[in-house]
Amino acid sequence: RAQFCAVRRSGFGFSVRSGMVCRPRRCCSSTAETAAAKAEDDSFLQWFLLLIPATAFGLGTWQVQRRKWKLKLIAELESRVMAEPIPLPADPMELKNLEYRPVKVRGHFDHSKELYIMPRTMVDPVREARDAGRLSSTESGAHVVTPFHCSDLGVTILVNRGFVPRKKVNPETRQKGQVLGEVDLVGIVRLTENRKPFVPENSPERNHWYYRDLEAMAKITGADPIFIDADFHSTAPGGPIGGQTRVTLRNEHMQYILTWYGLCAATSYLWFQKFVRRTPIM
Repeated sequence: RAQFCAVRRSGFGFSVRSGMVCRPRRCCSSTAETAAAKAEDDSFLQWFLLLIPATAFGLGTWQVQRRKWKLKLIAELESRVMAEPIPLPADPMELKNLEYRPVKVRGHFDHSKELYIMPRTMVDPVREARDAGRLSSTESGAHVVTPFHCSDLGVTILVNRGFVPRKKVNPETRQKGQVLGEVDLVGIVRLTENRKPFVPENSPERNHWYYRDLEAMAKITGADPIFIDADFHSTAPGGPIGGQTRVTLRNEHMQYILTWYGLCAATSYLWFQKFVRRTPIM
């Protein structure tokens, strides 16, 4: 039997004359459910997207703390390098806590077992400060590492005598700079290095070293795995240029701070426009 709803027009709209449930009312119920579901989805999206500026703010704050830590570390290294030199400890285990600390030794070099760390450029703070932010052509060369027998301790250590240009790597080209006899030396303690990504493997058979591997260097030369960078005052005329310790650390945290806080500000503005002012975002 056909069912229908009789609708009577009144002055204020329409009224249902029959007691039967009509289809338009079902349609209204379905529309209300759809609207409620959409509102629930919008509420979830609103709070989910708020995670973006909140996370960016947290990362920016973390970089602020990292920058404080890095500045403190740089200050500590600089004060350590400038400290008065102490005698080289007889126990190699003590050196683990003395990196970048000046020590003094007395003894003589064994120039017959030189090692070469390359390629290297000369550390020159004055030139680097002058050329900061500019491309500069610096001559490539090597650091000359020479066994040094400490007469007072009875051990042989490795000393980075300093920088020589590529044309002076061969010791025959710098005979005047090959120091003979006993000398007093001040150097900076350095520990072994791990190979960084994209750095070639050391080639002991060719005497090409790309990073400090103290165990391998000591094995080749018969020295103990103790390494120091000779200071600038150790430089002999015609020999390697000492003072090649680079103590500066990368400090790019301010760039990260600006990046993360900038992202936080931008996404916060977009979120406010979208969900608070209800402005359509193109």
